[in-house]
Amino acid sequence: MLPLLSRAQPWAITAFRVVVGFLFFCHGASTLFAWFKEPYEGGTADFGAWPSWWAGAIEFVAGAMIIAGLGTRIAAFIGSGTMAVAYFWKHTDGLLPIQNDGETAALFCWALFLLVFIGPGRLALDSLIVRNGDEPTASTAKTDGSNAPEPVNA
Repeated sequence: MLPLLSRAQPWAITAFRVVVGFLFFCHGASTLFAWFKEPYEGGTADFGAWPSWWAGAIEFVAGAMIIAGLGTRIAAFIGSGTMAVAYFWKHTDGLLPIQNDGETAALFCWALFLLVFIGPGRLALDSLIVRNGDEPTASTAKTDGSNAPEPVNA
C-alpha cells in the first residue's frame, strides 16, 4: 500500500493545490465582485478600500496563480501571510478560532503555508516552463516532479 501512496503523492499534492487555490480564488472573487454570493449576503469591497479590497485582490490573484501552478510557492506565501494578518487583526473576539470565527482564515493560512514547502505537485505551469532554455534529459529528469538538483557527494 505504501508504494502506491508514494507514487500517487505528486498527484494528490496537485489536487490539494487546485482545491485550496480554487477556494481562495472564490473567497477573493466574492469580496471583489460578489461572485458566488447570495443576494442577501452583501455587496463588494469598495475599490482600493483598506484592508478588504486589498485582501480580496490578493486572494483572487494568488488563488488563480495557485490553481494554475504558476509561482505557486510565492503566491502561497503571500496568501498565507494575508490570512495570518486577517486572523490576528480581524478575529479578536477570543483566542481560539472557534471563539472568534477565524476558522477560515486559520485553515487558509496553514494550507497555503504547507504549499510553500511541498510545492505545486505534478501538474503545474511552473513545471512546463523551461528554465534557462535547458530541456531536462532522460538521465536528469526527476520522477517525483521536483526540480531540485541532486546533492553532490564530496
